[in-house]
Amino acid sequence: MQSNITPLFRRLGIGVLAVVGAVVIVLVYITGSIYYYSTIDEKRQADAAIILGAAAWYKRPSPVFEERIRHGLWLYENGYVKKLVMTGGRSLKAPYSEAYVARRFALKKRIPVDDILIEEDSHNTYENLANAKKLMEKHGLRSAIIVSDPFHMKRAMSIAEDLGIEAYSSPTPTTRYESTAQSLRFLLQEIGHMIGYLISPMNSD
Repeated sequence: MQSNITPLFRRLGIGVLAVVGAVVIVLVYITGSIYYYSTIDEKRQADAAIILGAAAWYKRPSPVFEERIRHGLWLYENGYVKKLVMTGGRSLKAPYSEAYVARRFALKKRIPVDDILIEEDSHNTYENLANAKKLMEKHGLRSAIIVSDPFHMKRAMSIAEDLGIEAYSSPTPTTRYESTAQSLRFLLQEIGHMIGYLISPMNSD
């Protein structure tokens, strides 16, 4: 009996190690790809910049959201894009949508109102981009530069590719995740979100 049990445990042990090894490989790949994409800036001539939503505090963008908006405005002011697509709906109890707050910020910087498009119905990155695509199609826009935080770019670009958007990556050159601890926390969160997207694209954050 002992001789039969030993090979069984050995096979189980090998199986567990194989699963653990596969998980580690996947995590290393995802982490590496997120970091790699954070360093890529593909900015070029495009029809629009899609500024992905983030938290808004009443009529003010959060520091993280402001960085995204400022970079989108820089792309517009330097001739890379003709239109700005602001994305993001209204969170629970918030009086204004993220897109509204972003447009208000842009108008204060003297961006012409006709060059600002908004969608106010999205609540995650997938919806940001899906709704932005519909808005682009409505206005005859074919290509876009996607603007977000560096560690967010891999997932954003993956979603854009899956949605069939001709998109180019341009992460914010500065970030409000300034400390090592903040950056690590955001990276870990993004690894989780990326795994969630791979499992269930439309339900990911």
